[in-house]
Amino acid sequence: MVRNVILTLQVMPESVEVSLESIKAEIKKMPIMGQIKDMKEEPVAFGLKSLKVLTILPDEGGITDKIEEAVRKIKGVQSAETVGVTLI
Repeated sequence: MVRNVILTLQVMPESVEVSLESIKAEIKKMPIMGQIKDMKEEPVAFGLKSLKVLTILPDEGGITDKIEEAVRKIKGVQSAETVGVTLI
């Protein structure tokens, strides 16, 4: 039986000038992202916002590292970090 997980990923843009909408669009195009359930912007400081992405993925070893690496390659992304993984 294939088990799935809900992955919560926090994506930080390089600056306040970076469009989170363009980052969202690029993330939606990525097949590795699985079934995206939610994407929301969260204020960080001084006008900077991060993007929280919730997605459902198969429970495979190393999948979080692959996703973080893929998202970091998007233009305008400073960092991508897994902040939560829950079995479903």
